[in-house]
Amino acid sequence: MADEVQRQIDALGPWFHNLHLPSGHQTVPDHFLGGDFPSFKWEQIRAHIPEDLAGWRVLDVGCNAGFYSFELAKRGASVVALDMEPLYLDQAQWAARQFGLQDRVEFRQQQVYDLARSNEQFDLVWFMGVFYHLRYPLLALDILSRRTQRMMMFQTLSLPGEEVYPDTEDHPITQREPLLDPGWPKMSFIEHRFSNDRTNWWVPNHAGIEAMLRSSGLRVTARPAEEIYVCAPNAETAAWKWDTQYDAVFPRGAVPNEAQETAAALHAVEAGA
Repeated sequence: MADEVQRQIDALGPWFHNLHLPSGHQTVPDHFLGGDFPSFKWEQIRAHIPEDLAGWRVLDVGCNAGFYSFELAKRGASVVALDMEPLYLDQAQWAARQFGLQDRVEFRQQQVYDLARSNEQFDLVWFMGVFYHLRYPLLALDILSRRTQRMMMFQTLSLPGEEVYPDTEDHPITQREPLLDPGWPKMSFIEHRFSNDRTNWWVPNHAGIEAMLRSSGLRVTARPAEEIYVCAPNAETAAWKWDTQYDAVFPRGAVPNEAQETAAALHAVEAGA
């Protein structure tokens, strides 16, 4: 039986997530990132997620082989896991059966942009390791913000530095020097490849990450580790409340602003309880 499990692991390779299977097998024990990936990431952030997720609906964007989906499902959540890569979905569905979690995780071959045509809402949106791979990242963040009822776990590749420029409220059109400051919110565009990956499109700085989160209607509540941000809904800062560009993407009334504001208010009450 053990040899059969290893045969199936090999047949489904190559793997990016090192899953520790109930059989004792690991899917990629010698990970090129070093260490036990993504277990070491999970150890950094697990304390920021409720231990009991019973009744929670979770969205895992870019689920890969399902590591985070499984950890959240083990805490009682009902998980919708998205990925566009058929190999990853095959791996995740096979692994879900190994863990006995196939009834708690729904896998979909879907892009994040497809959610703009949906009314679905999620208590927790897991958005790690995807943002910088997207050609239209801020659009994706806006879409996911409007689907987030309680919290979002956000992670992206980022530029070095923690600087934040103190005054980004407004400047005359002739005063552009502040835009060159290391702390001005910005993203570097990757035209060709970065880390030998042509899907690495953007690398934001810390100030840019926080500014984009705020602009999409989210507030940072914690930073468990480098490049990782825990967020809660904050519709008051959302540009989609006044910028009509989003009407071309979001069906009118699909996710009313009032519903988002109510969710944010409920979250604030729960956080203060």
